[in-house]
Amino acid sequence: MNRETIIRELHKYFQISELVCNHTHSKWGERAWQFLDTAFLECLLIIRRDILQVSMTCNSSAASQRGLRCNRCELVKGKNSIYLSSHILGKAGDFTVSGMTAEQARQRIMANANMLPCNIRLEGGVNWLHFDVLPQFGVTDKVYIFHE
Repeated sequence: MNRETIIRELHKYFQISELVCNHTHSKWGERAWQFLDTAFLECLLIIRRDILQVSMTCNSSAASQRGLRCNRCELVKGKNSIYLSSHILGKAGDFTVSGMTAEQARQRIMANANMLPCNIRLEGGVNWLHFDVLPQFGVTDKVYIFHE
């Protein structure tokens, strides 16, 4: 699937303001899609539309900085050491999944890993669904569970 088709399909489920920080959205608006990795967007579409098949929330009035983070975001500015997160690379998002716990969502994704176009990482042991497409050196698992 090409990038334009992926973004068109994602518009059915997400606005760009939900997937990038408010700093990025304020400056770039709809053009902020350019900062999100194509593999991340394709996996997000498949996870939302085909695997979980329920509403997913990234950024909202209750929670922000859960998608793309820029150098102005408090979560980034507050770091005392190097911060090379998949979030600042446009390869990650943290989601609340409607009607299921984060663990239930992770289990469903793992059970349907064959539907994903590339390897992904899931953060385990947290009450939100973090997934990213950051390649993990030496890991070939289709779905890799990591703990921060």
